[in-house]
Amino acid sequence: MARRRVNTGASRSAPKREAKPAPLKRGPAAKRSGRVGIGRRLRNYFGLHFHVLTTSLAQLGRSPGGNLMTALVIGIALALPATLHVFLDKIAGLGASWQESAQVSLFLKPDVSERRAAQLMQELGAWPEIGRLDYISPQQALSDFKQNSGLGDALALLDDNPLPGVVVVAPAMAHQAPAAAEALLARLSQLPEVELAQLDLEWVQRLHSLIGLAQRAVLLLGGLLALTVLFVIGNTIRLAIQSRYDEIEVVKLIGGSDAFVRRPFLYNGMWFGLFGSLLAWLFVNLLLFSLNGPVRQLARLYGSDFSLGLVDIRTTLLLLLLGPLLGLLGAWLATGRRLRAIEPA
Repeated sequence: MARRRVNTGASRSAPKREAKPAPLKRGPAAKRSGRVGIGRRLRNYFGLHFHVLTTSLAQLGRSPGGNLMTALVIGIALALPATLHVFLDKIAGLGASWQESAQVSLFLKPDVSERRAAQLMQELGAWPEIGRLDYISPQQALSDFKQNSGLGDALALLDDNPLPGVVVVAPAMAHQAPAAAEALLARLSQLPEVELAQLDLEWVQRLHSLIGLAQRAVLLLGGLLALTVLFVIGNTIRLAIQSRYDEIEVVKLIGGSDAFVRRPFLYNGMWFGLFGSLLAWLFVNLLLFSLNGPVRQLARLYGSDFSLGLVDIRTTLLLLLLGPLLGLLGAWLATGRRLRAIEPA
């Protein structure tokens, strides 16, 4: 008997695979929303910093007496090396101008004729180390000496002119350094027509050596006074932390991080440094203004137009940048260990 397959109507069918959702494409709207999110976070970040910046400035204004004394101490500490730096900078510039006017005097031998002196001038004019040449004849030298010395009657008794011809050599701009000028002097002194070659640069070299020594001393003094500024700002911030101990503890209790708590104290240190720099700039300018008149009168006696002037732009920017940086560094050093030690109970 043949078996018949009974169809129960419940035929088993293969399981169907579920279709995966198509990946979402980031359209222009999604990209714009991402950019808006980044822009909003940046605005919130800078807005928070600006709020803390203005709030810290307002807190300094609540006790102006003590904070002004702190700024005055910082200003005096910064003004002393800044004043010495400005003085040395002015003197170094004056020494450089004197160095540029350094000349080599070639005293010719008595048997050198005027014609040979003119030929020597032409030969020296081709040297690249020489910028300018002037010749003073024996007659012109004698006339100038009579005029300036007041010994005209005594010189009239002489049978012959004892003064030699002189060639005044001004080094070129690239050869006005002391080493290059000395090399030029050594070469000129070997000329057969030259009796004596003289370079009045030794006193300029001594001046530059003294200026270099003074600059190093000012640098060391500035470093010591910078440490003083760090200690003053650090001590001020430490006292501010102690006075706000309970407030810091509450902020940490609700989840405030050390960076969040440290931020207003860093801005306080920056404000102290900035106000100290402004006061230092004012002190230095007042000192230069008060000394400028006597210094100009003294310079006129020596035929110079030297003056002190005021603080230049480079020194001003350096001073206004150094003060806030020292303030931030001092506040950061003062807050680091002390904020870590404050933990809510």
